[in-house]
Amino acid sequence: MEKKTGIITAVLAALSLCMSLISLARTLIPSSSAKKDVQYVLYLGTNDKDSNQPVFPPETAEKELEKILIQHFGGYTISDARGGWVDGDTTYQEYTLVIYLSDTDMDAVHAACRDMINTFHQSSVLIQANETTTEFYDGN
Repeated sequence: MEKKTGIITAVLAALSLCMSLISLARTLIPSSSAKKDVQYVLYLGTNDKDSNQPVFPPETAEKELEKILIQHFGGYTISDARGGWVDGDTTYQEYTLVIYLSDTDMDAVHAACRDMINTFHQSSVLIQANETTTEFYDGN
């Protein structure tokens, strides 16, 4: 009798473990309306690369950036930030624009960055490419 109880307990434990794994898999696997994507996060400084002085006032900088982004992409998000770094004995600080882009590719991002570099007189634009899952949730 004890052997039967042990076997039944082991089977129930195995079933419980299987159910837990199935539940975990459902949680980790995105829904059918979600898709794998890359979100590009760009950091655009607004100080001139040579003089370290602002190229535009913040409001104008945002408008100039919006012109570039709308020309290259169907949508974008911009956030304000403050950036700083040390080069040798000099500390630099500047108004920075952070740009979030999805549903695009690196070639399009590079094309927009070339325009940003020219317009804002920059040496470079920092680009992060983050793998993500995106979904346009409509409440259903």
